[in-house]
Amino acid sequence: MANKTTAEKLATIQKGYTLEGATIELGAAIIDGEVHKEAQVRLPLAMMNRHGLVAGATGTGKTVTLHMMAEQLSAAGVPVFLADIKGDLSGLATAAAGSEKLKARTDSIGQAWAGKTFPVEFLALGGDGNGIPVRATITSFGPILLSRVMELNDTQESSLQLVFHFADKNNLELIDLKDLRAVIQFLTSDEGKDELEELGGLSKATAGVILRGLVNLEAQGLERFFGEPEFDTAELLRTAPDGRGVITCLELPTLQTKPMLFSTFLMWLLADLFEDLPEAGDLDKPKLVFFLDEAHLLFNGASKAFLNAITTTVRLIRSKGVGIFFVTQTPKDVPADVLGQLANRIQHALRAFTPEDAKALKATVSTFPMSDYDLEETLTSAGIGEAVITVMNEKGAPTPVAHTRLRAPESVMGPSTEELIKSTVGGSALLTKYGTAVDNVSAYEKLTGKAAAPTGGAVPGEPPVPGTSGQPGSGQADVDAEARRIEEEILGRPSSRPAPDRGAGTDAPARRAPEPAAPAGGGIGGDIAGALGGALGGGLKSMVRSLGTQLGRELLRGVFGTSSRRRR
Repeated sequence: MANKTTAEKLATIQKGYTLEGATIELGAAIIDGEVHKEAQVRLPLAMMNRHGLVAGATGTGKTVTLHMMAEQLSAAGVPVFLADIKGDLSGLATAAAGSEKLKARTDSIGQAWAGKTFPVEFLALGGDGNGIPVRATITSFGPILLSRVMELNDTQESSLQLVFHFADKNNLELIDLKDLRAVIQFLTSDEGKDELEELGGLSKATAGVILRGLVNLEAQGLERFFGEPEFDTAELLRTAPDGRGVITCLELPTLQTKPMLFSTFLMWLLADLFEDLPEAGDLDKPKLVFFLDEAHLLFNGASKAFLNAITTTVRLIRSKGVGIFFVTQTPKDVPADVLGQLANRIQHALRAFTPEDAKALKATVSTFPMSDYDLEETLTSAGIGEAVITVMNEKGAPTPVAHTRLRAPESVMGPSTEELIKSTVGGSALLTKYGTAVDNVSAYEKLTGKAAAPTGGAVPGEPPVPGTSGQPGSGQADVDAEARRIEEEILGRPSSRPAPDRGAGTDAPARRAPEPAAPAGGGIGGDIAGALGGALGGGLKSMVRSLGTQLGRELLRGVFGTSSRRRR
C-alpha cells in the first residue's frame, strides 16, 4: 500500500468508479492531499436500495451531503423522504446564488454548477410546524410502536397488545388517544371487569400504568398527532408533473422534546411502506430513498423484539425498491445486524478528543475495506465537506475507498423563507386531504355514548406565489393522475380513481368513488373498502379504517410480529 505511486492510486479509483448505468455524482477523489477532478466518485442509482450510512461528527457536513444527494435523486425521477431537524433542508425549494468562492470549489472538482429549485412537499407531525399535518391512527400505529413511544416494559407492552386485541374483537375503533383511554377505562371499571378477567394477562395495576402513560402523552400535546385523516404513505412515492421526484420534507421543530415519537414515527412510515409495496426485484432506480436522520434515536433503549423488527424491515424492504440511508455520528450508533446491511458508506470526519472517541475511530476504520489510505489519519484530518466513501458497484462488489471532496448543492443550504414555505403548503393538493382534522365515531363515542366532536379547523394556507406551478399539487387533476400512476405502476393494483372527465377543466376535482359502508361482521367488504381508499385518498382511507376495515392495522402489526386478524 505504501509503495503505490499517486498515478497508481488514481488509476485504482478511476477504474473502481467507472460505471455504466445512471449514477449519483458524489465528488472528486483526494489523493496524496490533492483533488483530482478526473477521478469522479459515484454511487450507482440502481444500488441505492442496498441502503447506506452517512456518518460523521457534528458540523462535518452530513446534512449538506444528504441535501446534495436528494437533489440528484429528484432530478433522476426518484422520490425522496427526509426529516428536516434543523430547518436547513427547506432550502431545497429555493435556488442557490453563486459566488466566487463557490465557483472555485465547484471548478476544482469538475462540477458544472447552476442554481436550481426542486419540487418539495412540507409535512409536520400533527401540524407542529408550517407543514401539512401528518397524523396516524392508534390502530395503525399498533401496540408495539405505541409501547415504544410510551417507554413501556415488556410486560406492559404485552398487556397493551391484549387491549388492542379486545378492541379489535369488539369493533371498537382506536383512532386517537381518547379512544384507547376509553377502552382501558372500560376494562378497569365495574362494568368491564368481566371482560378484563377474560383477557387474563392484563392486570388492573398494569392497565393503570398504561392509562397514566396515555395521560402523559396528552400532556406533551401528542393528541394532535394521533387521529384522522391518517397520512397515506403512498404520498411519498409521487413525482412532479415534470417527472422529477417529489422531495417530502418533514419539519421537526420540537424534536428535542419528542425524540422517541420522531424515531418511532419514521419506523411506522417504513413498516407501512413495506407492507403496501409489491416485490419489485432489481430496478434501474429505487422507488423511494428514505433518509433516516438522527438514527441513534431509533435504537437507544430499544427492546430486542423492536430491534429484530427494524432489522427485518431494513433487510426485506430492499426488494420492494426502497433505499434507506441512516444518518448519525458514528457506525457504533447502528446495531451490527443493521450495519451489515448498509452497503453504501459515506463517512465524514471523526474527532478523537477522548478515549471513547479513539475507540469509536478504530471501530469505524475496521468497517472499511483495505485501502491506499491511512484511514485513522484521513478521518481525523478531513475537512468540512469531505468524506471517505465506498459504495456497492453495479456488480455488487465494494468500490475502492476514496477520500472525496463532495459536490455542492444547487439549492439553498439553509432554510427557505417562511413565506415560500407557507405558499407551497397553501398550494398543495394534500392540504385539502389532511389539513382539517376529523373526529369520526369510534371507541370513545361507542363506550361513552357521546357524539363525535366537531372537526378541527383547517391548517391556514396562502395562495401559491408566482412561478411555483411546478411544485407538487399544483392542480387536482395532476394529483389524481399521479394517484392512478402510483396505484397501477408502483403498488401493482387497479386504480380506484375515476378516469379524467375530458369535458371538464384541467383543475376540476375528480369524483371520488362512493364511500363504502362498513360490514357489521367483517367479510370481504372490508377488503373492498381498503382498496377503495386509494393510493392518495388519505381522508377516505381513514374513514374506511374507522368504519371497521382492518387492513392498515394488520399490515403494520404483521411487520412487528404481533397477532393480527384480517376480516374476510
